Amino acid sequence: MNTKTKTQQMVGTAVLIALVVVLQVVASSIPWPFSFKPTFALIPVIIGAILYGPATGALLGFVFGAVVTASVVSGADVGGAMMLAQNPVATVAICLGKSTIAGFVSGIVAHKLSSKNMTLSVILAALLTPVCNTGVFVLGVSLFFLDLIQSWAGDQAVGSFIVFGLVGVNFLFEVLFDIILAPIIIRIIGAIKKSNH
Repeated sequence: MNTKTKTQQMVGTAVLIALVVVLQVVASSIPWPFSFKPTFALIPVIIGAILYGPATGALLGFVFGAVVTASVVSGADVGGAMMLAQNPVATVAICLGKSTIAGFVSGIVAHKLSSKNMTLSVILAALLTPVCNTGVFVLGVSLFFLDLIQSWAGDQAVGSFIVFGLVGVNFLFEVLFDIILAPIIIRIIGAIKKSNH
């Protein structure tokens, strides 16, 4: 990688980091009727993972996780704050791990497919990012916060509460949002790659 390409990647990553922070702060400030708020910050994570690979995807995911962690620690995320009070280490690990893994996985998939089929690469990255993000979250809360989740579920079965009450609507929103934006992401990637050559 030559100096110009390294500089372009550093600048592009910095811009995407700023977008992750702004989009997550904005999404956190919007009142949602659901227990956990959907995120718009996965879009720059997806773009960075596709453009620059799994390491950048993981970095952007980590930044997203750090913003979520700050929201949890400040008490702005009430459900997250309850988790933090019960098990701070697991809460921070889930907040940072879920999005870091999501960015890394989407970067690997995008990197493997981008030279063969950019459209498929973008669609799979756009699908896998929220799937990994939500999947790691569900795994984490199931392992470390089952008592808390059971108290939230009340009389409802824990599994159906997790799927339908805790993450279901948000997950569907994030997947649909990312898939709907996939054609725009393809154009952004194409324009950036064209301007870099």
